[in-house]
Amino acid sequence: MLRRSGRRAAGHADTAPVLDRPWHRPGAARYALSRLRGLAKPPTRVYEPGPTALTFDHDVAVAVRDGTVLRVNVYRPSGEGRFPVLLSAHPYGKDELPVKTRFGYRVSFLYRVLRQTGPVIFSTLTGWEAPDPVWWTERGYAVVNCDLRGAGTSEGRGAPLSDQEGEDVYDLIEWAGAQRWSTRAVGLLGVSYLAMSQWKAAALRPASLRALCPWEGLTDMYRDLVCPGGIREAGFVKLWTKSLKKVRLTYDLSEEQRRRPLRDEWWRSLVPDLERIEVPILICGSFSDNNLHSRGSVRAFQHVSSSERFLYTHRGGKWATFYDSSALKAQLGFFDRYLRAQDVAPPPRVRLEVRESRDQVTEVRAESGWPLERTRWTQLYLTHSGLSTDPAADRGSIHFGTASHGVRFGWNVLTDTELTGPMALRLFVEATGVDDIDLIVGVEKWRGKNYVPFEGSYGFGRDRVTTGWQKASLRALDPIHSRPFEPVPAFERRQPLRPGEVVPVDIALGPSATLFRAGEQLRLVIAARWLWPHNPLTGQYPATYERGPRGRCTLHWGPDCGARLLVPVIPTQP
Repeated sequence: MLRRSGRRAAGHADTAPVLDRPWHRPGAARYALSRLRGLAKPPTRVYEPGPTALTFDHDVAVAVRDGTVLRVNVYRPSGEGRFPVLLSAHPYGKDELPVKTRFGYRVSFLYRVLRQTGPVIFSTLTGWEAPDPVWWTERGYAVVNCDLRGAGTSEGRGAPLSDQEGEDVYDLIEWAGAQRWSTRAVGLLGVSYLAMSQWKAAALRPASLRALCPWEGLTDMYRDLVCPGGIREAGFVKLWTKSLKKVRLTYDLSEEQRRRPLRDEWWRSLVPDLERIEVPILICGSFSDNNLHSRGSVRAFQHVSSSERFLYTHRGGKWATFYDSSALKAQLGFFDRYLRAQDVAPPPRVRLEVRESRDQVTEVRAESGWPLERTRWTQLYLTHSGLSTDPAADRGSIHFGTASHGVRFGWNVLTDTELTGPMALRLFVEATGVDDIDLIVGVEKWRGKNYVPFEGSYGFGRDRVTTGWQKASLRALDPIHSRPFEPVPAFERRQPLRPGEVVPVDIALGPSATLFRAGEQLRLVIAARWLWPHNPLTGQYPATYERGPRGRCTLHWGPDCGARLLVPVIPTQP
């Protein structure tokens, strides 16, 4: 299964380390044309509910424990009765709904500027990243859409992901459970921030909360978004901050990001206590959101205390998947089981989707845990010949300018090989002319001279298999939480690089599930700048990362510098 060092596969690109510009990959022009078509006409379809489809109560006042009044929209099936409740809470404005125009319905501009992978279908009552009230009320659920503190028509000033917000969502849950139209069985559902707002509330264990479904939600703002690997994200954070300009907030995320480069107590205060979550939970952990939610979602699955916890993975588009019939079926079955006590089979512990490329799903199967128990953790060492399962016999090095180039190492796959799980890279780094290097690395798939793209964050359709970030000066690891396949930096203090010093740097790469066919190549790319262009038509708009200092980076390997990429090889099941 594994390639030994020193020999080249027939007709395949050389694997030896060479300088590279990873931000230039073939296929960009064709991709840009497809982006232009999506900008002009995104594949969204909005439908209108029937005249008697549901009962709608607008701007219902809910007083939380400190007297602040939050307001919610309530959608119920027509007629009298008691119904299980699905609740979502967010800062985006519960009344920001599709608007009818002479040309059809106008939806959020994000559906246009962020590429959609396929049809996104919802009703005129559906808010941004929220469950569709029409679809759910037709199936016997009440839906409550909430303006968080400081947002929309709610009072007060909000503090995203704070303990205060967790208490507010707790109070909203208990309010919903106490209504005359409620069965007192409340579930939480929503995408992105509508998933993130679930964690702290669930950890407080409200009595009416029976189940939750956070669909792609980060769990550590510092590690997952604002400073992955200690490197400041400078694109999406700005866009998200601007999107909240109408919300009355106690802090500005962009400002806190600039003021707090280390993971201090303030950042830690935004992290939920996942181990306190005990109710049944269905977590969507996509492999296509490595810049934002993927790591935090999988982390939640690993750390919640729920005995009935389930992980739904995919590598499709965020919104096209959430509103897709197969995902809706999984959500409905989960809530029917835990909110209605119906005789519905539980979801698989892990619903695993493996892909060969962006558009080709190889297999969808059930697994018992994450990472997979039968994983063969395999070390691919950096050598003169590329990546090899044999350690480097001789010392070697390669250097590149931090602003102008990166490097690549290849590994030719001789038999079909599935890599499912996180990856981890250990480099031995020397800096010249600077005292720090921002390392950004990626794992790619190639078929001969053809780059194989995958779905990525923000609707980016030319992503790599996986990506990792690490600032060299923040290389010290958290000894309690780090594992060989998942290094976790502490981010507590800087350790500048001294002239001539060679230091080990461990870099975590996000979760993925990919089948490499015989004859294809795994390519490791290493650079000191973001790996994609800033062009919104060919790059991963709006993602971008701070530019590190200009200088030279030298990578070392050899018997005393065991640089390697740790990959999760999955044996073929009998």
